[in-house]
Amino acid sequence: MSAVRYTVSIAQPREHLFDVRCRVERPDPQGQVFRLPSWLRGSYLVRDFARHVVDVSAECEGATVAVERLDKRSLRCAPVSAALTLRYRVFAFDASVRKAWLDTTRGFFNGSSLFYCPAGCERAGFDVELRRPDDGDCRGWRVATTLPPVDVDADGFGRYRADDYETLIDHPVEMGDFRQIGFEVDGITHALVLAGRCEADEARLAHDLTRICTAARALFGGEPPLERYLFLTHVVGNGYGGLEHRSSTALICSRKDLPRVGEDTLGKDYRGFLGLCSHEYFHLWNVKRITAQRFAESDLGAEAYTRDLWHYEGITSYYDDLLLLRAGIIDAATWLDLVAENATRVERAPGAQVQTLADASFEAWIKYYQPDENTPNATVSYYVKGALVALCLDLLLRRDGGSSLDAVMRAAWQRWGRDGIPVPEGGLEALAQEVSSTDLRPFFDRALRSTEPLPLAELLADFGIRAQRRVGAVGDGGGRGGGEPARAWCGLTLRGGDARVAHVLSGGPAARAGVHPGDQLLALDGLRVAPGRWAEALARLAPQQTVSLHLFRDDQLLALTLTPDPPPQDTWMLTLDEVDDERRARRDAWLAGGP
Repeated sequence: MSAVRYTVSIAQPREHLFDVRCRVERPDPQGQVFRLPSWLRGSYLVRDFARHVVDVSAECEGATVAVERLDKRSLRCAPVSAALTLRYRVFAFDASVRKAWLDTTRGFFNGSSLFYCPAGCERAGFDVELRRPDDGDCRGWRVATTLPPVDVDADGFGRYRADDYETLIDHPVEMGDFRQIGFEVDGITHALVLAGRCEADEARLAHDLTRICTAARALFGGEPPLERYLFLTHVVGNGYGGLEHRSSTALICSRKDLPRVGEDTLGKDYRGFLGLCSHEYFHLWNVKRITAQRFAESDLGAEAYTRDLWHYEGITSYYDDLLLLRAGIIDAATWLDLVAENATRVERAPGAQVQTLADASFEAWIKYYQPDENTPNATVSYYVKGALVALCLDLLLRRDGGSSLDAVMRAAWQRWGRDGIPVPEGGLEALAQEVSSTDLRPFFDRALRSTEPLPLAELLADFGIRAQRRVGAVGDGGGRGGGEPARAWCGLTLRGGDARVAHVLSGGPAARAGVHPGDQLLALDGLRVAPGRWAEALARLAPQQTVSLHLFRDDQLLALTLTPDPPPQDTWMLTLDEVDDERRARRDAWLAGGP
């Protein structure tokens, strides 16, 4: 019998409530303390899962036991001399991949939302019983999870086991009437689980995911061994995101992201979904096993700070699309477009000249996951710039260092990941220097600890890639995108198709004119600005032409004077160049994953 046993019941799906019981066989004689995490690994924001807990009570041998709240995530029960049961309900109404959801169409949870951990039992054995729902509208429900089963029925309801609390909360659970698409990689069962209404070409999904997972496992020599791996995917009208776990990932995607039967082309939406799957699958190594010491040491109660998120998220973001190329799903020109889009995002963000990549990693807890109106002016993404730094590091190692980022990641796996040894702060930087035959310190100082531009164009040129910067067209995010170049630039962004200002970029014409985030644009140069038509209105102007701008700020009508600037050359385009044999061989080895 395990020291701790949970029972999860779907008692009130229409009210989005899980009923949870936690039985502790040998509670602390001084009074058992229970704690819920405040954040979960892979998502660096304090989310305070305990705020969704209601109706907490405790009992021992049929008698009520007093429960005292210690802090926002901790409870303590009065001392008892026999097994103690804590009972509570969890309100599950978060459709993201990070918390829990329950209604009559599906149930989903991360263990960090449902399972109070009895203090002192973190490394004890844990049993979980998932009970079948009684509600008639939940007929046909099944369970998908990589929690190790002990005694489950054909639909997956029953008992599961985890050896420790960290393992327990690292296996999300999907319940419902879902579709499951199986495939095999390296003899390991994989499956894509699709929850939600969708029409999809199952054979194509299995084929493409097989190629991606094969390319990723090849990079790490076919390790680690796994029982199975699941892509738990919630399909919605409009959504995108993922969260990595040790042998699964929780994803959310839009219906348009999935390929339909008969569609043979690789559209942007489907490519984005495959890139998301690739990203989260690469986390199987980079984060879930090659993991920061500061994260590994955290009890998930408070923030755990590191300046190395560029390593864990940026390098993963570099490989996610590169693996699509190596798997033969996209070609080199398409991959270069994706790199150009990243370079364009950094180029257009004033925050890249304000925040270093190391600081962006450290401040993720208060900035990346809590964006506001000033975010583009004050921050840089450790995902996007981190991917570009990984690219530059890979090229530098291949050109001058006698190595590659592939080799560094394999070395990181062998040194830390394979045996579960946490990575010390700055560990990957030191490891890259160790395997390189050149001094990488000036590069890392520039890339991580300064806001100087990266040597991207210079390094790409040595691999036969021509980098150009040009004026962007309307809706042009970089790459080979066409269209008429913009005539004027004012330095603001709008909320979707609305005429309401989302961001005002530092030093731009809109900032000089006194435009605020939240302003609703009404007329430019005496002509109405219709929702979704701002770019069209701006295209009528010439640079340095001073015009009137009318807007609402709250309920007040204001008239400002706006003088647009010439549009900046902030849009990157990367193309394969005609090169000599040496650079072509270097380029081919890089793109194919060779030495």
